[in-house]
Amino acid sequence: MSKGRVTVVDIAHAAGVSKSTVSLVLQSSPLVNEATRARVNAAIRELGYVYNRGAANLRQSNAKSRIVGIVVNDLTNGFFAELAVGVDTVVQSAGFVQFLANTGESVGRQREVVASMREHGISGLIVSPARGTEAADFKALTDAGIPVVLVVRNVPGARVSSLVSDNHAGSFAAVEHLAELGHRRIAFLGGFPDTAIFAERLGGYRDGMARAGLVPDPDLVIGSAPSRAGGVEAIERALLIADKPTAAVCFNDAVAFGVCDGLRARRREPGADFAVVGFDDVIEAKTAVPALTTVSVEPQGMGRQAAELLLKQINSGKAEAETIVDSVRLVVRQSCGAALAAPKRRVAP
Repeated sequence: MSKGRVTVVDIAHAAGVSKSTVSLVLQSSPLVNEATRARVNAAIRELGYVYNRGAANLRQSNAKSRIVGIVVNDLTNGFFAELAVGVDTVVQSAGFVQFLANTGESVGRQREVVASMREHGISGLIVSPARGTEAADFKALTDAGIPVVLVVRNVPGARVSSLVSDNHAGSFAAVEHLAELGHRRIAFLGGFPDTAIFAERLGGYRDGMARAGLVPDPDLVIGSAPSRAGGVEAIERALLIADKPTAAVCFNDAVAFGVCDGLRARRREPGADFAVVGFDDVIEAKTAVPALTTVSVEPQGMGRQAAELLLKQINSGKAEAETIVDSVRLVVRQSCGAALAAPKRRVAP
């Protein structure tokens, strides 16, 4: 191979890293650790690669792509699939193409896919951040004038737009409803305790318990992966408590479905023997048996709103940060034990 034909892919192969990591090194990004940077630079020297920074900068400045990136932390959760559908309906009608990536809660993976999207000249980015994301992870984008909209999860200190739900009000309304049904031992199940969204939903749960005159028992707060498997694990632990709960507010619908699975495994019927309330109102919530009582966030609607906010910033040429907190509502179905002929919707306080 002649030195003139050495590519970024060749360097990545030689250094045992991804193409995106090589690009970050070439851009002098602080996101690459020193050991990896040294390995990449050694491969560059060995292969004789010459980085034409001027040409790269020209390509970036002239890029007027019709590409919008969307990065989510857990595509196995139906919520994010619906969110992506909502985004796509808006960006497609505006003549843009959506690039979708899943990080699986890995900050390293998130940095790689964002760097790769930048190489393809994205016009803007919608991202549900992975656990551990820092404000510095978006600095290169904001410095380049690329609009960013955070959804579902916020990142303290990040000077970008964000669109989140009123998590506190949603959990508060769920506890209030269960207390009205006569429950006194109400658990809070699922979610990663080291995330801001967990703290917000847990705060609503605790305030709801206080409003109902109930003393929150720390044993009834059980964190787990925000997934169906996490829900099974959480309810198994909850049912080992001596003074068992009779109801649960779940971190999200995925956890709620897992809780229902775990209850049935112990020959307990959700809605009849134990009240379950989810959070999100994914499509499956309506058709589940029993139909899931849940706090409605309307994921497709959130996706559409995030896309509209991003396109507004792309079209204006200004990436001015905006913060939007969407209201939520409790949708009462059968999993909470409320025997209703038709679902009722209540706006959360």
